[in-house]
Amino acid sequence: MTMTDLTDHDIDGSFSTARITARGEDILLTSDSYREFIYPHDEPSIAKYRGMDYEQFADEKKSPSFVQDLLNSWQALYDEPFRGITNDGVVKEGLYPLPAKTEPNDEGMVTAAFRFLAALTPEQRTAVNHPVDAPEWRAWSNPEFVIHRVGVRLEELGEDAAGAALALVAASLSPAGYERVVEAMELNGYLGDLVDLPQIMNDRSYWFSLFGTPSSTEPWGWQLFGHHVALNVVVVGGRQVVAPVFLGAEPALSDERAPLFAAREALAIRLGQSFTDAQRAKAVVYRSVLDPEMPDGRVHPADERHVAGAFRDNRVVPYEGVCVRDFDDAQRKLLHEIVDDFLLLLPDHQRALTMQLIGAHLMETWVSWYGATDGSQPFYLRVQSPVVIAEMDHHAGVWLNNRLPARFHVHTTLRLPNGNDYAKAYLAQWQDRHRP
Repeated sequence: MTMTDLTDHDIDGSFSTARITARGEDILLTSDSYREFIYPHDEPSIAKYRGMDYEQFADEKKSPSFVQDLLNSWQALYDEPFRGITNDGVVKEGLYPLPAKTEPNDEGMVTAAFRFLAALTPEQRTAVNHPVDAPEWRAWSNPEFVIHRVGVRLEELGEDAAGAALALVAASLSPAGYERVVEAMELNGYLGDLVDLPQIMNDRSYWFSLFGTPSSTEPWGWQLFGHHVALNVVVVGGRQVVAPVFLGAEPALSDERAPLFAAREALAIRLGQSFTDAQRAKAVVYRSVLDPEMPDGRVHPADERHVAGAFRDNRVVPYEGVCVRDFDDAQRKLLHEIVDDFLLLLPDHQRALTMQLIGAHLMETWVSWYGATDGSQPFYLRVQSPVVIAEMDHHAGVWLNNRLPARFHVHTTLRLPNGNDYAKAYLAQWQDRHRP
């Protein structure tokens, strides 16, 4: 089945039923460029948004009943008290011990944060700052239309203030991690140019907030979110958490740049190809990303297969696939490289500490795969243990006209299950130690 053979019905003018409809036929990746799926400039479902600003677009985009139902479901999830993602509904305690002897938080981050604050007006400083345990941490989302307005919007800041916000992002991440984030933001701008909607999708159509007061001794953090980019960064006692993370792109490449997750995808396919027949029988949960054997609701009209995206802070995600106990040393090394790439945003020292934690639970780690493992089909990959969920999923088009998942539209997520998203497990321990 090819993408161009499909006839289906739109759900709301951009989301089609094809993205969630089970198909008995194999869904094969083709050599078609993303450029084959660019809508004509006068396509009514896109042209109607030209001339709107992002607020007008959000009002228009959220008006269909389908989107209203989706927003209501997300709001109900947002309103739940935070517990954390689990595999069985029970939060496992003690998985994230904060060292008894804590270290100072990174001074470079602190300095960059105060430079950012100094570049803001008094009104902007009021809007950008929240308590370190504010519920607004959980308000992030990844659609291109606004759901929650949290903090300040980069495109509405002056050049100095927006540059200072990005300098704080750079000071908080590894150089390679910062480059990946900027690349995803630039690809969002590239998409805006492709469909001639730069006022809705550009490299600064993102919300930015601070949580807590920047300090080398007290917990604090920041949040950046918008279309295909969402980062939550917290420092507590010298430990840094970057989770939840959502990174993606449509298209995930341009005429000038390689695919955003090319290296990660290549590692994943190498791992998939290494499976023995017995391992593959366990690991491949569904033979395609739209397998008719999937239960109702497994493919979500917005999230498709990924389970750890926006508003999914308390989701129960049972283990599935193959346990790493069944892997040989070479396969475990490949898996290590894949997870390490998911953690690329962390500075080297923090990344090493997090990888140690993940390694301590290696034999409790599961790998699940949907689709062919040889790169001939779009696929979904999840790595899951008590202390990490990492996902990669190929998606159908939203602003491009591929009705079925394709390699050039990718979503990835990263979570710290059992309660340490937003560093909440670390924060609870810190607060217990410093309670008067």
